[in-house]
Amino acid sequence: MGNMAQNDASLPSDFIRVIVDEDLRTHKHQGRVATRFPPEPNGYPHIGHAKSICLNFGIAVQYGGTCNLRMDDTDPSGESMEYVESIIRDVKWLGFDWQDRLYYASDYYEKLYQYAMRLIRVGKAYVCDLSADEIREYRGTLTEPGRESPYRNRSSEENLALFERMRAGEFEDGARVLRAKIDMTSPNITMRDPVMYRIKKENHYRTGEKWCIYPMYDFAHCLSDSIEGITHSICTLEFENNRPLYDWFLKELNVEPRPQQIEFARLNLSFTVLSKRKLIELVEKGVVSGWDDPQMPTLSGMRRRGYSPEAIRNFCERIGVSKNDSLIDMALLENCVREDLNERAQRVLAVLRPLRVVIDNYPEGEVEEFDCPYHPKNPEMGSRKVPFSRVLYIEQEDFLENPPKKFFRLAMGREVRLRYGYFIRCVGVVKNADTGEVSEVHCTYDPETRSGFAPDGRKVDATIHWVSAAHSVPAEVRLYDRLFRIADPLGEGPDFIEYLNKKSLETLGSCRVEPSLSHAAPGDRFQFERLGYFCVDSADDKDKFLIFNRTVTLRDAWARIAEKGDKRP
Repeated sequence: MGNMAQNDASLPSDFIRVIVDEDLRTHKHQGRVATRFPPEPNGYPHIGHAKSICLNFGIAVQYGGTCNLRMDDTDPSGESMEYVESIIRDVKWLGFDWQDRLYYASDYYEKLYQYAMRLIRVGKAYVCDLSADEIREYRGTLTEPGRESPYRNRSSEENLALFERMRAGEFEDGARVLRAKIDMTSPNITMRDPVMYRIKKENHYRTGEKWCIYPMYDFAHCLSDSIEGITHSICTLEFENNRPLYDWFLKELNVEPRPQQIEFARLNLSFTVLSKRKLIELVEKGVVSGWDDPQMPTLSGMRRRGYSPEAIRNFCERIGVSKNDSLIDMALLENCVREDLNERAQRVLAVLRPLRVVIDNYPEGEVEEFDCPYHPKNPEMGSRKVPFSRVLYIEQEDFLENPPKKFFRLAMGREVRLRYGYFIRCVGVVKNADTGEVSEVHCTYDPETRSGFAPDGRKVDATIHWVSAAHSVPAEVRLYDRLFRIADPLGEGPDFIEYLNKKSLETLGSCRVEPSLSHAAPGDRFQFERLGYFCVDSADDKDKFLIFNRTVTLRDAWARIAEKGDKRP
């Protein structure tokens, strides 16, 4: 199962692992641990799925068990091979391996049908002609019991015949359903004769038109778990009320092995949405460019943005597993990303908003090369040569003609150090005749300061980054920020779209990066010194220049904004 950690006392414990420990102690499942990750292929996996992936595969690895990957493809509406492929790709990318245990619920259709026939024969299921609205009406409320369907007492023979005709396609969509016969007065509404099968004359991405009746999740899921020999069926809290139904199907059909359903709190992450329906809306309305848009909380979007699988796994471990719903701060995920990239990302020089600097006393045509390490604390990463010449680019924000008191970077008459290079002093500026803005800064350099220190001991207040104008490589840089301007966009009103952060993407088209980056490949991650962590975009291909996506800033700017009490963008 990849190179993930084996059973280790240092691994976090939680209530699910306590259950597994006790089951192993009592030999409940003959000493077996078998889990599964069972997504429905109707969208791309997101960070919420990562929590489930890490939990299910992590438990299997920790206890020397197995974890299956199963597509819960029991609803032809919206399911596709594209989504299947995205799930496979993302689970692999996270670092997990299901070996030869890739399964599809659709492979069990015939077996599930026979199970349904068995329940009909023993009087535990019946064909119902009520419409969906009528079924809801008959179901009752939390305070009122339900009423029995007028079709509830059909004979087994009649139900068998009708169910076979449903399969044969004799009836229209919605005309009939198959329901479990349980208890219309149960305090748990889920147990009031739930629907097991419905008619849907839609093409299924795997089975085509072979079937026109499809099992409901509650019926298919528990039996799929049993078919695969799952011991611990781990799911999110919204299925807690469905657990009695899960157990009822297993008991009434007397199937073995009999898995145990365990529920945990799903991941809710601030400043984004993790509802598949809402994510589909963002894609379909063109709010984002697609499922892999780096603004999306999908794993493919995060991968394209530059998140590492190690950072996501670490995040999932830190948030832990509980029974209580909570809203996890996006800052925790971003910090996990920073910590990981701080260790593994090469340091390079890039200028996002270039301002031309001419060093008047530097010889024209001369070029030096500075040997610059890729990582200050990891010499094993090596170094690269960075060219230095008379004309440079620096960040516009690193120069002010009339600076305030606490501005320590370049200004008229002021001296700063160039990263890995000389001290330079500003001696003049050139302004745009039309706008009055500074278009060029003139400086002198001290050739005795190449070491980073002045022989006379004088100090400078700031070190700034730069690139050589003649040698730098053009690049487009996309500055990504949080997708929404409020922490909980789904909790504030009916239309979450209105809370979108209009500044979630800023595209800079005139950036310059050091020449070593000309060989950077899609997916390569770097720290642009003083600016943040960036990744070469893996989707857009522009021959003329590189495209970098900002993965995360060096610090949590949103925390600073919050401290000041300023409004979010």
